[in-house]
Amino acid sequence: MNSNGFGFSFPNNDDDDDKDRNRNNNDPFGFFGGAGAGGIGDILNQFGQMLSGMGDSMNSPAGAGAVNYELAARIARQQIGRVEPIRQADRDAVTESVRLAELWLDDATELPSSGTRAEAWSAEDWLEKTLPMWKRLVSPVAEHMSQAQLDNLPEEAREMIGPMSQMMNQMSSMNFGMQLGNALGDLAKQTLTGCDFGLPVAPGDVTAILPTNLASAASDLDVPAQEILVYLSARESARQRLFKHVPWLSERLVSSVEEYAAGLEIDTSHIQDAVNGLQMDNPDPSQLQDMMNQLQGMDLSPRISSRNATAVARLETLLALVEGWVDLVVTEAMGDRIPSTATMNEAWRRRRATGGSAEQAFAKVVGIEFSAPRVAEATELWRRVEVAVGTRRRDAIWDHPDFLPVAEDLENSAEFIDGLLGEDDPEGFDPIAEITALEKLLAEEADRKATGTGGTSDGDDNDGDEGDEGDGSEKL
Repeated sequence: MNSNGFGFSFPNNDDDDDKDRNRNNNDPFGFFGGAGAGGIGDILNQFGQMLSGMGDSMNSPAGAGAVNYELAARIARQQIGRVEPIRQADRDAVTESVRLAELWLDDATELPSSGTRAEAWSAEDWLEKTLPMWKRLVSPVAEHMSQAQLDNLPEEAREMIGPMSQMMNQMSSMNFGMQLGNALGDLAKQTLTGCDFGLPVAPGDVTAILPTNLASAASDLDVPAQEILVYLSARESARQRLFKHVPWLSERLVSSVEEYAAGLEIDTSHIQDAVNGLQMDNPDPSQLQDMMNQLQGMDLSPRISSRNATAVARLETLLALVEGWVDLVVTEAMGDRIPSTATMNEAWRRRRATGGSAEQAFAKVVGIEFSAPRVAEATELWRRVEVAVGTRRRDAIWDHPDFLPVAEDLENSAEFIDGLLGEDDPEGFDPIAEITALEKLLAEEADRKATGTGGTSDGDDNDGDEGDEGDGSEKL
C-alpha cells in the first residue's frame, strides 16, 4: 500500500519484468507467449495448466466461443480468494451515502437522478455482475484476434492444422479465458465502485460501492471514512446519471471497441528479419551460444495493431469527457460541503495515474492499448463551457454525440465554446430540436428535387430556353 491514498501496492519491477511488460503490450492476451527468454517455458506451463483438470471446460457451452468464460470466471474467483460477507452496517452506510450524494448532485447538474438502487458489493459480486458487459467488450477483440492469428500463418501451416482446427480453437478459447480470468480477478480486488473506470460495466439499475476494497485502499488517506464513502458515492451516482440519461453513450463505447477489433492486424515481419539475420546455414558451433543470447535479447512477440485507429481515439476522448464531467460536477456538489473534497480529488488523480485508470483496465481485460484519457483537460473544458453558457446548456451537450467536443477541443476549447456562444437562442437551446429541424430542411430539399419543383418554375425555364435559342449571343 502506498501513501497516496486510493492507491494500490505493486511489487518492484526489475529488468525482466520490464521486458515481460513490453512483450505483453504487443501481445495483450499473451497468446503467443513470446519467443524470447522463458517464452517456450511459459507456453508449456500454460499448456499444462489448461490440460490439468480442465476437461469439463473444453466441452462446456461456455468454452465454445472465442473466450472460455466459464474458465475465466473460475480463475477470477480463485484469484479473489475468500470473501467476507458484507456487514449490514456497511450496506446501510452505502445506502445513506448514495442518498446524500444524490441530493447534493441535484445542485450541480441538470441531469436528474438515475433512480437506481444503492448496493454494497464484494469483489465477487463485482465479478459476477459486471461479467456480462465485459463479455460484450472482450468477445469481438478475441474473435478477430483468433482470425488474425490464423490469417497470419503461412498457407502450408494452415493446411497442416486444418484437421486439428477444432482442438486449436478450444485451446485458444481456454487461453483467452485464462488471461481474462487473471485480469478480472486482479481488477475485482482493486475496484471501488461498479463503474470505477468510467466504463458502464455495472447493471444500469444499480449504484454499487465496494466497502471492503474501499477500506483497504483509503487506509492511508487522512480523511474521515464517511467523507470518503460519500465522495465515491457521488462519483458513481454522477456516472449513473450520465449512463441513464445519455442512452447512446454505452453503445458508443461498445461500438468503438467492435470497430477497433474489426481492424486488428498482426505483423511478424520483424521476427522473420531477425531470424534471417542469423547465420543459420552451417553455423560455427562456437557461435551457437552467441546466437541464442542474441535471440533472448530480442522482442520477438508479434506486433498487434488496428487499421481503425480512429476508434481508439474516439474511445480515449469519450472516456476523458465522462470522467472530466464527473470530476467537475462532484467537486461543485461537494466542495463547499466537505472541505476534504480537494484532498480526495488529488488522491483520485494519483490513483488514476498509478493503477485505477480506464486505459489500464482495457489493456488488462480487453487487450486494447491506448493513451491515458486527458481527464484534466476535459474537466477544464466542461468548466469553461459552464462559465460561458451555464449548467443547463453544458449538460444539454450530451443530448447527441454530434454535439460533443472532439479530441482537438480538449487542447483548445475556445473554438468549441465560441460555437456555443454563437447560438441564436441560448435560452431555448435544444440540440435534438436543432437536428430535427435540419433533417426536415434536408428532406424538403430532397422532395423538391425529386418532384422538379425546386428553384425556378417550369414556365420560367421554358421562357428562358426559348430566349436562349432566339439569341445565342446571350449564352455564356
